[in-house]
Formats: sequence, C-alpha cells, structure tokens
Amino acid sequence: MSLLTIVQGFGLGLSMIIPIGAQNAFVLNQGLNRQHHMLTAAICSVCDLLLILVGIFGGGMLLASNPVLLNLVTLGGIAFVVVYACQSFKSAFSETDKLSLSSGRFRSLGAVVMGTLAVTLLNPHVYLDTVVVLGSIGGQLVQTERVAFAIGAVSASLVWFFSLAAAAARLSSILNKPAIRRCIDIFVGLMMLFVGVKLAMYWLSA
Repeated sequence: MSLLTIVQGFGLGLSMIIPIGAQNAFVLNQGLNRQHHMLTAAICSVCDLLLILVGIFGGGMLLASNPVLLNLVTLGGIAFVVVYACQSFKSAFSETDKLSLSSGRFRSLGAVVMGTLAVTLLNPHVYLDTVVVLGSIGGQLVQTERVAFAIGAVSASLVWFFSLAAAAARLSSILNKPAIRRCIDIFVGLMMLFVGVKLAMYWLSA
C-alpha cells in the first residue's frame, strides 16, 4: 500500500467534493443553524464512503449502464434543489431573519436525516463523481493500491464535510447576522438553481 496512492486519492476526492454543490450548501446551512450539523456531515461522509467503495471495487459501470435509474435520480434531484432554492429565496427576502427552510422542515432529527439523504442520493453528480469518476480511476489499480486510493478518497470526504460543518457552526454568530445571512441565503438559492439547471441540461442531453 503506497502513501503516494493515498495522497492521490485524497487529492482527487477533494477535487470532486469541494466545488460548491447541493451537499455543501445543505451542510453549510445546517452548520449555520447548529441543527444536527455533525450528523449531517456524518451522513454525507458515509454515503460517499459507500459509493466510493462501490465504484472502486467493481460497481462503477452499474449506474452509467442503467439510464432508467439515472433518469429517476436526476428528476428527483431537480425537484429537490428547485424547492430548496425557492425556500432559500423566500427566507432571504422575507421580513424575518430566520431561515424558513432550516427553522421548519429541517429542524427535527428525522427531517435532517431525510433531507441529507435526499440532497445526497437524489443528486446524480454524486454518483458520477464518486462511483463513475473515482471508481474508474481507482478501479484500474491493483488490489492493494485500490485500498490505498479508497482510503485517501474517503478521508477527503470525512475531512471536508466535518470541517465545513464545524466551521459554519463556529462562525454562526457572525454569519447569522441579518445582512450576511441574507447574502448566504441568496447565494445558496442561486447555487441550488445552478445545480438544478445543470441537472436538467444533463437529463435533456442524455
């Protein structure tokens, strides 16, 4: 098992995860509101772990070869992120200073778990990044190096999501000021719409 391969997996894992997307926006919001944010990070990391392992150890072509499943995931993802975006905009332009999305549907433990699973498993980019891309790269390695690559990629997910959740919670007293919060809500809404448009374009071109 090579340390270089672990580092390679870590670097490639970060490159797949860090670009702001639906998962990151959700973790950020939960952290800012200190609502089960560490659980949210843990669920995202565990989902990534399972998908990365599936991709690296032989399942990388399953999703790519199943257009019906991919279409269902894509349509579900579009619906989820559009609703999320609308609620973020509603919060940003409402007279209250609380985020309507987090103060309502995503406050309870069960709602947070379901919301995190939805924003993760209904996003086909998650499958493409973890199962297809990381899986295709790691799957070309010999068995021992596959393990090393998987360790690096999974470690990247753990470090990123827990760092994002902890940082958002730590800075929540600053970032939750009305003007800053409004900017964050608008940013999250725009990002969710961007993800929705990308998913729609991907679905239409498939």
